[in-house]
Amino acid sequence: MIGSPGTRRRLRGVVITVAHAFHRLGRVLSRSWRRSLQLRVVVSTLALSLMVILILGFVLSSQITNRMLEAKVDAASEEIDRARGTVDRMLENSDPSSSLESRLEEAKSALTDPTTDGQAGNNAGAFEPVLIVPGAGPRKETSAGPVNEVPDSLRGFVRAGKVSYQYTTVPDGSGIGSALVVGTPAGSDISPIELYMIFPLTAEERSLSLVQGILLTGGLVLLGLLAAISLLVARQVVLPVRYASRIAERFADGRLKERMPVHGEDDIARLAVSFNDMAENLSRQITQLEEYGNLQKRFTSDVSHELRTPLTTVRMAADLIHDNSDELDPVLRRSAELLTAELDRFEALLGDLLEISRHDAGVAELAAEKLDLRACARAALETVEYLAAESGSTLVVDLPDEAVVAEVDPRRVERILRNLLANALDHGEGKPVALRMRADEDTVAVVVADAGLGLRPGEEKLVFNRFWRADPSRVRRSGGTGLGLAISMEDARLHNGRLEASGSPGKGASFRLTLPRKRGAGVVSYPLPLRVQAPASVPALEAAAPDRASPGPDLPGAGDVEPPAEGDSGDGAADGASIDTSGSEARK
Repeated sequence: MIGSPGTRRRLRGVVITVAHAFHRLGRVLSRSWRRSLQLRVVVSTLALSLMVILILGFVLSSQITNRMLEAKVDAASEEIDRARGTVDRMLENSDPSSSLESRLEEAKSALTDPTTDGQAGNNAGAFEPVLIVPGAGPRKETSAGPVNEVPDSLRGFVRAGKVSYQYTTVPDGSGIGSALVVGTPAGSDISPIELYMIFPLTAEERSLSLVQGILLTGGLVLLGLLAAISLLVARQVVLPVRYASRIAERFADGRLKERMPVHGEDDIARLAVSFNDMAENLSRQITQLEEYGNLQKRFTSDVSHELRTPLTTVRMAADLIHDNSDELDPVLRRSAELLTAELDRFEALLGDLLEISRHDAGVAELAAEKLDLRACARAALETVEYLAAESGSTLVVDLPDEAVVAEVDPRRVERILRNLLANALDHGEGKPVALRMRADEDTVAVVVADAGLGLRPGEEKLVFNRFWRADPSRVRRSGGTGLGLAISMEDARLHNGRLEASGSPGKGASFRLTLPRKRGAGVVSYPLPLRVQAPASVPALEAAAPDRASPGPDLPGAGDVEPPAEGDSGDGAADGASIDTSGSEARK
């Protein structure tokens, strides 16, 4: 039975299968439409051509039909004029003693007799006459012919003394067919008389069907020819464009010697010449930039290594002076302190340069081990506590209660978090800085957010550049080298992770570090949204001790899981790390 549960389930399964098939077909067609210029040109040409052919066919069919019917009406009008004379003559010559019905039948027979003079020159075709004498007083209506096929509305016009015609349907041998009925009053000793002539339109319908068939066949043939022509024309244009696209793709892959062949002097040839000129200029500039980049990397590496020995010597001398600074006068003692502080900064800069050199040379190694990432976060927080005290900012920390175990290099992860926190404290304008960590089965995310200067649109792409600063006039509280975020990006890439930035001017900035929990895996999810706002203020108890990290599980946005921003699709596992483009004010 159809109503049984098993049958309903099978029908539902069939419907779902068909719906999925149509959905897949729709996606394939949509993808083909978006990707194929040739398909769009051919389909558009065919659609416009079909529209023109339909309009033209409709106009031609209407014109032919109107002309045929007008010719039929003219011929029928001439024929009914001759028939009226024949009827008048036959009724005048008939025997007055005969019955009215007999006299009408004789007149009707004379109209259909091929030998009658009234039939000479008949161009209207076959017809069926109808003679009607309306009833008057005690006399009943008398008729000859198929009276039922004459429309009542037409009889009204004829009774008013007008010659009129009307299209109607009448029964024929194959069913119901169209017919033209022409009526006129006739004068004789019997008055009044109504004369009607019924002209079947079977021949005209056959002729019109033949014409419409010819038009349809011609339209289909023309449509096929237009499809072939549009395909050929589109192919002549699309093939060179496709070839140019393949050349451009190979050029983008690093094959800088790829060039387009030039044939003739048309637009495609000029495009090929322009493309080749552009490729030549780009190739030359890329080569120059590669040479300059290699020179820069080699210079950085050489200088970094060469400065190690003199820096060590100067450090030993500075330490010796600093150890005996109590014996110096106050001016020299202050100079010794400044020398030691600048040497510390110089040594940090040299260490960052050496680290960058290792990344550039591709020799940076990942010493991964399983550990609780909360320990890395706490170590980074302890390192920047003095910066928080100097800036007047409060560190608001939100770490999971359970251990977050992942295979990472603890030194590099701690350095990333330390750089992000120092950067946030430098640009936080004394407002609280939030650190939040969340994890799922595959990924760990840490967000560091501040409510300070923020990032202007486009600067989230520049913030990870080496030595880049949003405002060079600002003083770094942390004594940073300008390489911290660049090294952090390289460390994130080394983990197959992602480091992203986002923010708005005057509303703070947010940095998100996302790492896979297993070594060698990629980022497949985002446990935290990128845009997390730091709290504008903290309770008085926390504000009273700005040098301590305060656990703050009630961070703004802590319960709001924002879907990944556009571009956060998890496909960054291949390229290591990415930068979110949501806009904000950069900082280092």
